[in-house]
Amino acid sequence: MKTVSTAPAGRSRPARAAVAPDEPRALADNRKATFDYHIDRRIEAGIALRGTEIKSVRAGTANLRDGYARVDKGQVWLRNVHIAPWANALEQHEPTRPRKLLLHKDEIVVLAGEVSQKGYTLVPLRIYVKNGVAKVELGLARGKKRFDKRQTIKERQHTREMDAAIRQRVGRR
Repeated sequence: MKTVSTAPAGRSRPARAAVAPDEPRALADNRKATFDYHIDRRIEAGIALRGTEIKSVRAGTANLRDGYARVDKGQVWLRNVHIAPWANALEQHEPTRPRKLLLHKDEIVVLAGEVSQKGYTLVPLRIYVKNGVAKVELGLARGKKRFDKRQTIKERQHTREMDAAIRQRVGRR
């Protein structure tokens, strides 16, 4: 089947990346979390946001760097996540207010048991939209020691050097 372009002759349209409607679209990432923590398990949870917050998150103004989640009285709360106020709002929200995470009771009980172990915490890894609903990916994490972080840096540097050596050896033809 032949496709016909509606662009004027001599001009071509830039190709747009096709995104599947079911594919989650990441809005905020916490790249520092994988450097500071060993992520043992990943959990998907819904997040209760106000109207101006979801508009601001969709605009990409969320910061997860210092965020964490805590189980409190049978509920999970996302704390210290900064969502900037939306520019066009008449009534603004507090940027770092605690936000409730939407999980099943049995999931909360399991998480509470795992977090109560020494050294474990819940860290937000990313916020994304899935089927039109805002979700947060939590990681059940153990903090890395200083030597673990140094080891990560060494491994990253080693792979960089190997890639550079391969590129130099193969070269461009």
